[in-house]
Amino acid sequence: MTDFDGLVALVTGGASGIGAATAALLGERGARVAVLDVAPPPWPSGHLHVDCDVTQRASVKAAVTTVTDELGGLDVVVNNAGIGARGDVAANSDDEWWRLLDVNVVGVARVSSAALPHLRRSEHAAVVMTSSVVATIGVPDRAAYAATKGAVLALTLAMAADHVHDGIRVNCVIPGTTDTPWVGRLLAAADDPAEAASALRERQPLGRLVSAVEVAHAIAYLASPLSGSTTGTVLAVDGGMGGLRLPT
Repeated sequence: MTDFDGLVALVTGGASGIGAATAALLGERGARVAVLDVAPPPWPSGHLHVDCDVTQRASVKAAVTTVTDELGGLDVVVNNAGIGARGDVAANSDDEWWRLLDVNVVGVARVSSAALPHLRRSEHAAVVMTSSVVATIGVPDRAAYAATKGAVLALTLAMAADHVHDGIRVNCVIPGTTDTPWVGRLLAAADDPAEAASALRERQPLGRLVSAVEVAHAIAYLASPLSGSTTGTVLAVDGGMGGLRLPT
C-alpha cells in the first residue's frame, strides 16, 4: 500500500515496541517518518531520529521543529510514548503518580499542542493515541497506569471534538497485553516467568499476546487518508479481552 505517500509522520516512543513497529509500517506505506524517543541508540534504521523528552515542553517544541524543518511539514502524529506501573491505588508514591501523568497524559498534550499549527496546514491531518485495554476494563494491580490511560482515551474524544473543524482527525487504539520490551521486563521480574507468561496469555480470549505489528496496523488504519471519515473512534486490539466473556 502507498496510502501515506507524500505524508510526514511523527511517532513518539518510536525506538522500540509498538512505536518501532508503527514507524516501520508507516515507512513501508510511503510516509517519511520521524522517530522521537529518549532511549539511547541504536534505534530502528530508515527514519529521522530525534531525541525528545515528552516531559519537557522545550524539548518537544524543538523536536517538532526539527521534524518539520527536515521533512517539510507534518501530517500524522502518533502519540505512543508511555511508561507503566504496577500496584493497587495505595502502591505508588506521589512521585510515581506524577511521573506517570507527566509522561502518559501531559506528554501527549505537549506533543499535540506543538504539532497543531502544522497539522492545521495538512490536507490529511491525523492524530492517533495509544491508550490501553486497562482504560475500559478493570485489571488488577494497574491502578495508576489505568488512570493515565483512561485520561488518554478521554483526551482523544475531547481533541476529536475540538479539532474536527480544523480538519484534524483524532482517534486511539486500546491494545491488550502486547509482546513488547516492557512486558518482557515484567515477566523477567516475576517469581515464575513461565507461569506469569502463561497467565497473561490465558486472560486474552485468543490465548496469546497481541503483537506490536498488529497494533501498528490498527494505528495505520486510523491514521490513513483512506479513513478520512473516522474520528473520535476507539479501536480495540486486545485479543477479545474487553468484549468477550467465554465459559470456563
